[in-house]
Amino acid sequence: MVPFYGVGDYLGDCLGSIARQAWTDFEAILVDDGSPDDSAVIAKEFCARDPRFRLIQQENSGPGPARDAGIREATGEYLAFVDGDDLVSRYGFAALVRTLDRTGSDFAGGNARRFNNSFGVRPSWLHKQPFARVRHATHVTEFPDLVLDRMLWNKVYRRSFWTEYGYTFPPIRYEDYPVALKAHLDAVTVDTIPQAVYYWRERESGESITQQKFQLGNIRDRVTSAGMVVDLVEDAVPVVRRRVHAHLAQIDVLTLMSAFGTVPPDDEQALVDLSRELVDRLDEDVLAATHRYDRIQHAALRAGDVDLLRRLAVFRNSGGLRGGARAVARPRRSKQLDYNYPGRGESAVPRELYRLRDQDLTLATSVREVRWVDGKLSVKGTAEIRHLETGRTSTLDIALAVGETSYPLEVRRYDALDLHGDKTLVGFEVLLDREVLAECTGAPAHFEVRMRSGRRERKGMLGGQGPGSPGWPPGAWIDETNWIQPGPGKYGWFSLRRLTDPCRLTAVERTADELVLHGRASFDEPELYLSRPVVGGEEEVPLEVDGRDFTARLPIQDVLDAANHDDPFGQRTTRVFRVRGPERQQRVLLWTAGDAAVSQVKDGRVVTLTRSTGGYVNLHESPIRTTAVDVVADGNQLVVRGWAGRDVSFSWRRYLADSDEHLDVPCSRVETADGWSAAADLDALVPASAVRVSVDPLAALADWILFATSRDGTAHAVQCEPFLCSRLPLAITRGSHALAVRPHAGTLHVEVR
Repeated sequence: MVPFYGVGDYLGDCLGSIARQAWTDFEAILVDDGSPDDSAVIAKEFCARDPRFRLIQQENSGPGPARDAGIREATGEYLAFVDGDDLVSRYGFAALVRTLDRTGSDFAGGNARRFNNSFGVRPSWLHKQPFARVRHATHVTEFPDLVLDRMLWNKVYRRSFWTEYGYTFPPIRYEDYPVALKAHLDAVTVDTIPQAVYYWRERESGESITQQKFQLGNIRDRVTSAGMVVDLVEDAVPVVRRRVHAHLAQIDVLTLMSAFGTVPPDDEQALVDLSRELVDRLDEDVLAATHRYDRIQHAALRAGDVDLLRRLAVFRNSGGLRGGARAVARPRRSKQLDYNYPGRGESAVPRELYRLRDQDLTLATSVREVRWVDGKLSVKGTAEIRHLETGRTSTLDIALAVGETSYPLEVRRYDALDLHGDKTLVGFEVLLDREVLAECTGAPAHFEVRMRSGRRERKGMLGGQGPGSPGWPPGAWIDETNWIQPGPGKYGWFSLRRLTDPCRLTAVERTADELVLHGRASFDEPELYLSRPVVGGEEEVPLEVDGRDFTARLPIQDVLDAANHDDPFGQRTTRVFRVRGPERQQRVLLWTAGDAAVSQVKDGRVVTLTRSTGGYVNLHESPIRTTAVDVVADGNQLVVRGWAGRDVSFSWRRYLADSDEHLDVPCSRVETADGWSAAADLDALVPASAVRVSVDPLAALADWILFATSRDGTAHAVQCEPFLCSRLPLAITRGSHALAVRPHAGTLHVEVR
C-alpha cells in the first residue's frame, strides 16, 4: 500500500525498491491522494510496465483515508504499508513473511534506518529498542518497549487479523500510532526481527510532516492522536500504560513545548490549551520522572506564562541543553548551585526545579583524535565536570586499566572547547609507548579518568568517541608479533586490545580480473571463508598455502555474481573473511596491508577491499561512487583528492535551515593520474555573516558537505574512504575561525566555528 502526495522527486526510487524486492508475489496498490505534482505520472508509468502495480486516484483526504482506500482494493494474504518518499530493503518483506509462516503470529515488524544524501544511512533511534533482537511470538505486555513501535510501514500484517478487528485510520496526521498500538494490544502474538526492513527518508529540506511539526494544525492532529492513544491504554496492564505515558511525555509533549519557540503570537493561547489538554491526561508520576528541564516547562505551562514558555522553547530548540547550562551560585548560599536556565528566580516555576544536585555534576569525557606518533599511540580528548568551569587549579589523572592493574600515564593538558563553548583547560593528550602498550591483553584495556575541580572529584572511564580517527582508530604493530587495535569497548568506553600473531592480510595485488590477497594465519593448515550476504552461511575461498602464509585469488566476476545487497539506498554488499584452523579455531582477518583500499571496476560496479571500523578486512561490492581518499590544507586552498569522479563538478554545499535552498562554494577540478583533485578557497567556506544564532555553544556556524554534480544536474554527496576517516579530523585556522574536516556517516564535511 503506497499512498502518495507531493513526492514526485522520490516516488520513482520508492517504487523501484518495491519492484526489486525478493518477495515477488505481491500487488502494489498506489493511492494518488490528489497529489499536486507529477507523482501520478510517475505512478502510471510504473503501472504500465509492471502489472503488479495498480493505481487508484482520489481527492486529497490525507494519508489515513488514502491508506483505507488502498486496503479496500487489496486482495492479498498480507498487508504492508510504504510511504511514497521512502525505500524498502530487498529482503525485508520476505523475512517478515517467513517469520509469520514459522510462528503463526498476527503481524511481524523489523528495524528501520534513516537516510538522506547529505549524511548517508544511520540507525533509527525510535526503532532501536523494539527491534534490537529476534523475538518470536511475543506481546506488548511481555515486552513493553513495543509501545515505541508507532509506525505502520516496518511491518507485515495478516489480512485476516486486520479484517477481524476492522482497523481504519482517523482523518488526521499522526494517524498511524493509534492503529499501530491497538494492533499490538489486540494481537495474540507478534514477531520482531533486527534486520533493517525499511529505509525512512530524512529530507535535506523542511517540507515533510515530521519537519513541519511546529505548525498549529500539525500540533492539533498530534494532540488528537495522542489522546486516542491514551484512551487505548486506559485499562491496559500498568506496565504498558506507564510506558505509553512516558513515551508521549518524551516525544509528543516535548514537541508541544518546543512549538512555543516558533508559534505566531495569535496562536499562542491555542497552543497553551492544546498542550494542557495532553499534559493533564498524563500520569503525574510519569511527568515527575522526566528531565529537569521538561518539568520546568510543564510548570510554566501550568502557570500559563507564555513569555517564559517561549524563552524556554527557544533555549531548547537552539541547543541550549547540549552542554548542560553552566551552574551558577545561589545568592547568599554560595555552596548551592542552580541550573542557569530561563526563568530562574522568577515566580512562575518553583525554585527547587532549578536546583542543581551534586550527583548531576558528572564526569564528561570525549575522544577527539587517535594517532600513532613515532611508534607511540597518541590519544587526545577532553575531560570536565559537567556544569562547572574547568579552572587552572583543576587536576586530571589518566591511567590505562588492564584487568585489575592500572598504569598511570603522563597527561599533557591544553585549552580546548568545553561543553559550554568556552576555551578552558579541558583538552588532554596521553602518549602510550610500546612498554605500556605491551601490558595490554586480548581483553579490552580501558582508560581510567579522575578529575578534581575545586572541592569536587569525579571518576569514570574515557568514552565519547567522535567522528574521524576515534570512530575509525588506526592500529599498529608494537613488535614483530603484537598488534594494538584501539576501538570501542564495553559500554562504549574507549579501549585497546593486543592481538598476538593475528590472522592478517599483509598485501593486496590488483589484476584486470582478480584481487590477489596475501596473508598469514595464526595456525597451520589455514582455510579462508567469505560470508554470504543476507542469506547467511559462508563459502570457502581456495588458498595457496606455504606454511602459515597463504594467497587467495578473488575473481571480480565471482564477487559481482555473489552480490546480494539489502540496502536500497547504498546498494552495497559487504562481506567479511574468517580464517579457520585444523582444530576448528577461528579468527577474523585483520587488515595490515597498508593505508589505502584496493578497488577494481567492472560493468559499472566496483569491488573494494578495505578495513572496517574495528580494523578487520571488508569486501564491498557497490555502484561506482565518487570517493575522497585524501584531504589537505594547502595555503589558502582546501584540496580533496579522490577517484571515480568522471564527468562531475565539485562544490562544498550547505543547506539553509528549513529550506530546500542551499549555498555552494565551487571547487576547481584537476584530473590526476589516478583520479581527481578538487580545490576550494578556505575563506569562502567562512560565512560572510558568521554570527552565532544559536545558544548551543558548540553549534557550527556552517556545515559544508562535499557534493559531486553530474552533467544532467543530479548531485550526490562524495563518499569518505575508511582510511581517510582514520586520518581525520583535519583542523584548520582561518583568522578567528576554526574549521574541521570530518567524516559523518560516510560523507565528508567541513564544520566552521
